[in-house]
Amino acid sequence: MSEFKELDTSVNANAPVVFSEEIIALIRSDLTPKKMREQIGDYHEKDIAMALEELSEDECQKLFRLLTMDTLVSVLEYSDDIARFFAPLSMRRKVEALSRMEASTAVELLQQLGKLERDSLTDLLTPELRSEIRLMSSFEEDEIGSRMSTNYIEIPENSTIKGAMSELIRQAPENDNMSVLYVVDEEGTFCGAIDLKDLIIARENTALSDITRVSYPYVYAKALIDDCLSSLIDYSESSIPVLDNEDKLIGVVTAQDFMEVIDEELSEDYAKLAGLTAEEDLSEPIVQSVKKRLPWLGILLALGFVVSAAVGLFESVVAQLPVIMSFQSLILGMAGNVGTQSLAVAIRVLMDQQVDRSHLSSLVWKEARVGVFNGLLLGVLSFVSIGGYLCLQGHAASFAFAISGCLGIAMVLAMVASSLSGTVIPIIFKKLGVDPAVASGPLITTVNDLVAVISYYGLAWIILINWMQVGV
Repeated sequence: MSEFKELDTSVNANAPVVFSEEIIALIRSDLTPKKMREQIGDYHEKDIAMALEELSEDECQKLFRLLTMDTLVSVLEYSDDIARFFAPLSMRRKVEALSRMEASTAVELLQQLGKLERDSLTDLLTPELRSEIRLMSSFEEDEIGSRMSTNYIEIPENSTIKGAMSELIRQAPENDNMSVLYVVDEEGTFCGAIDLKDLIIARENTALSDITRVSYPYVYAKALIDDCLSSLIDYSESSIPVLDNEDKLIGVVTAQDFMEVIDEELSEDYAKLAGLTAEEDLSEPIVQSVKKRLPWLGILLALGFVVSAAVGLFESVVAQLPVIMSFQSLILGMAGNVGTQSLAVAIRVLMDQQVDRSHLSSLVWKEARVGVFNGLLLGVLSFVSIGGYLCLQGHAASFAFAISGCLGIAMVLAMVASSLSGTVIPIIFKKLGVDPAVASGPLITTVNDLVAVISYYGLAWIILINWMQVGV
């Protein structure tokens, strides 16, 4: 084994091995191309792709000359910036690489190229691949068809077991996604699926229909990704067929596609929860990041003015009881925290496309009760602790516990209202056809601030000033 593959056994055994550093050292070594090619072949394509980020353009070209085309394509597909490393290749190698890529990856790459280069490369591809690329390009970015793969094996419905095995052997060199085989009729209509294991162990005289699963799940290519997520997650299949509007099989969504779609959707929802319109990355221009953040910030600024105006309405209360200002941040913070928790629960439930009105009613009722119980417990705790604190500060016990009692009651009201708003607002957004994640944390927090301010100062004005005549 070479010096580049020898690992330091003195390091922590639980620490991850960074093979990319070894690959970089190997590329920068004085080994002959033959020896270097042999050792590069010992590494996974993912590790090679990670090493690309640290190599210069000349070093990348040196590495690419060492790799077989299949390995090069795999490395490019693992790369986070495939267009960057694809650009320096010769036209011949670009065409060959595109011909070996998944059609979905080829479409995504071509869309990042200039129109002239894209058209030139497309014209040099085989008619079959051009047809696949046109098919993939016909779907919108938010449709599941844009994420499907044409890497699958289909078996004619009228085949025998021997004929099905022959079809498998014939198609396997071009399509390696063979854990599940898809059965179609003469017109290409989807009829069911066969597990490869069942085909292998089937007797020759067994009818193909006996091992075909006719209740196999499927999705339509034009369906929105958001609407398909629950179906993709609920079925633990290695791939799910994608059909056109005439029920003909045109592709599959693989388990790897599932993970990528779910990761992107979660990232998008996370961005929306932060009040962004889309996910950002470090290389994004400043102007683009500002455009993403500014719309919600403008809305939140307007809502902030409303909260400030609400505080201004109670200026006389603050003038007579300035001590209550000390605890404003406490009640506002708790209201915002509770609302954000309820929002997270609501969005998680709303991700399930099969949730009905009874589930939503149960969700609202549950969150309301959680808000009441949490509010009562924290309200009593606030009453005791704030009252004791004010007494230690030299205030009379009647005054101290009047202030803390007002705070405790406001805490209950604010937490119940926050629980309800964090649940009801995303449900309303969902009913209106708007992504519930848009009911972001900042929006819920601002709404809850308004409710908490009115509750807190309103109760102080009613109970402490008008009723108990405290501070008058």
